[in-house]
Amino acid sequence: MDLTLDNNRRVLGIDPGLASTGWGVLDDIDGKIKYVDHGTIITKADQPRADRLFFILNCIRSIIEKYKPTEAGIEILFFGKNVTSAIPVAESRGVISAAIAEKAIPLYEFTPNAIKQSVCGSASADKKQVQEMVRIILGLEKAPKPDHAADALGAAICAINLKMI
Repeated sequence: MDLTLDNNRRVLGIDPGLASTGWGVLDDIDGKIKYVDHGTIITKADQPRADRLFFILNCIRSIIEKYKPTEAGIEILFFGKNVTSAIPVAESRGVISAAIAEKAIPLYEFTPNAIKQSVCGSASADKKQVQEMVRIILGLEKAPKPDHAADALGAAICAINLKMI
């Protein structure tokens, strides 16, 4: 699909993580959100961190090459109880952001609460509520799984909603 008109966009959503990075691609065509694809990038815990980050980088590059997004939305790091995972997730977010910047794709950053608010209408929504509302918004038969992919689709929805205001 060629998205060259000003009112048509393809948005890549990302939920960064070292073990599991969720991604989702949506089209915004004449103000209507259309589902394209989603998935997760899984790395193995027994691999060196540098190898895991390089794998994530290359996967994001492949996703960008395949889907050719015009914009991207990514979840900002938030660590309440699990501070020990902050550095690996931040590193993952760094390589993802670099891959997006490499193609000069505008990147919008959202807190988890902003994504929940955009998708569910409530910043206190839980993971299952986000999955179900993403399913409803996108007209999917089943809720997207795992939750990292649903969160990534939520980031894409949030980016689309941001531009519709």
